[in-house]
Amino acid sequence: MSDFFIYLRLGFDHITDPSGYDHILFVVALCAVYILSEWRQVLILVTAFTIGHSVTLALATLNLIQYRTDVIELLIPITILITAFANFFYQEPKSRLLTSARKEKRPWRYALALLFGLIHGMGFSNYLRSLLGREADIVKPLLAFNIGLELGQLLIVGIVLTITYLVLMIPQSSRLRWTLIVSGIVAGMAISLIMANPLVTK
Repeated sequence: MSDFFIYLRLGFDHITDPSGYDHILFVVALCAVYILSEWRQVLILVTAFTIGHSVTLALATLNLIQYRTDVIELLIPITILITAFANFFYQEPKSRLLTSARKEKRPWRYALALLFGLIHGMGFSNYLRSLLGREADIVKPLLAFNIGLELGQLLIVGIVLTITYLVLMIPQSSRLRWTLIVSGIVAGMAISLIMANPLVTK
């Protein structure tokens, strides 16, 4: 197996690893207000997040930016909490026949995903730098790792949208109620991560 596919697999495994569930929580919170027919909007949203974390992942891996790891580890669950909290203001469409052709009415979420992606990229960089070590050529590993992250994110999105689709098939189910339940769970877990951070506990 070539080095490219090794790093692609590492990127995929890193974001889908249940033990590092903070990034998974963010992706879940990001797409919690969408349904399966809105997959195009979700794809753009996740791509905005990918662009954001790709920028800081590259800069941090190349040692072009410096930051405190403990601060980033605190900011990541804060981004999750903010995203989940924003979902509480979601308003369910009057018609349940919302199609993917309908124009996105939440354009600010793209900017939010891009901004928070910058923060998450610095979180990814610690792992990638530990893998690269003293390796001279980091361009291909960096690209492969980013592609792996994107594929992992798309898998998570696919699972979330499929579960949402199945839940909303249940009679008397409510899209708004489901969004609030998912966002509430994510917010609670994000608060736990924040409270466990050394900067908060010390």
